[in-house]
Amino acid sequence: MKAFKLTKVESLLCLCIRHCDFLEKGKIVSLYKELGDEAVYASAKLNGVASITAHALSLCVDSSVLPKHWLDEYNAIEEKLADYMAELDKVASLLAQHDIALLALKNSGITKGMYPYLGSCPMGDIDVLVSKKQFRQAHEILVAHGYTLKFRCDFEEDSLEAAEHGGGAEYSVELEGGRHLWFELQWRPVAGRWIQPEQEPKADELVARSISIEGSDVRLLSPEDNLLQVALHTAKHTFVRAPGFRLHTDVDRIVSTQNIDWVLFTKRVIALRTKTAVYMSLAMAKSLLGTPIPDDVLNKIKPNALKITIMQAWLEKVGIFEPDATKWSKPGYIVFVSMLYDTFSDFYAGIFPSSEKMKEQYEFSSNALLPYYHVKRIAGLLLTRANI
Repeated sequence: MKAFKLTKVESLLCLCIRHCDFLEKGKIVSLYKELGDEAVYASAKLNGVASITAHALSLCVDSSVLPKHWLDEYNAIEEKLADYMAELDKVASLLAQHDIALLALKNSGITKGMYPYLGSCPMGDIDVLVSKKQFRQAHEILVAHGYTLKFRCDFEEDSLEAAEHGGGAEYSVELEGGRHLWFELQWRPVAGRWIQPEQEPKADELVARSISIEGSDVRLLSPEDNLLQVALHTAKHTFVRAPGFRLHTDVDRIVSTQNIDWVLFTKRVIALRTKTAVYMSLAMAKSLLGTPIPDDVLNKIKPNALKITIMQAWLEKVGIFEPDATKWSKPGYIVFVSMLYDTFSDFYAGIFPSSEKMKEQYEFSSNALLPYYHVKRIAGLLLTRANI
């Protein structure tokens, strides 16, 4: 992948959201002085990385010249995340009493088990994974402790049955201090509408390979599973849709803190037929943030050069930054997502699953109902996308 064309302020944000142990302090200070605080702060806010940038600047710039709004940004997220992590521990302990393992996903797991700088880990919700066979029991425990099943998307049906079909449920809950939290309980680790279940690691396998966090009932995905999951999640957001740019820190944090068995990781990517999606996620983290992804790993999962060129040019056109901006028309979105599949047969299967898979997902037995459920599925793929 070629280097992305960045403005100076975009380059500074990329430098600032890198793992704090690997900041290029001289470059950060130089760009910050050249651009001026007002421009840097406005861009960091626009891209949802103000608190991460604040952390980096606090480590690089003389504190006596750093405006107070940076500290305020960091402290606000730190307080929020402290509440979130306390609630995560609480839920994990409740489920553990019933022998239900809870795995923290994405930024939730990174914050809890890898990157202790809470103010540098902005997130809008908590995402967790449980075994599918324990999903309903976990739901009942959450509801019994004040959680309300409620999907944020207006197109989603607020029902346990819909959650079981789709791969997970969302809950609304008020924390003890009065703060509101969205909590996602999943049995599919990615659950993208364009990602088939067989292209995701199985939840039971992930639970079996998971690792403990000292002093907590929360568990983490194994390093290889964690990297694969966040790479697929970033692809699910087409690399640039909200929360957009900061999603690439997930890859960066895992690679920078964990011992990845790259041979095992590569085998899993190939076995799941997710080379294109994972390649783009890893290559973007390396290009934008300087994350140390081995070249031989990228070469083993690299799609053809023309595909990379088209996808990269398209991403630059819609914009890597400003995650809340509209990125694609619906037809454009569908075409771009189709390119994430490694083969046309995988894309076709994503649109038209086999009869057996349709019957399993929608729980019906008559072949006469297949057309109805195919129409329902396609309508869902086209309509249930809040912002593209």
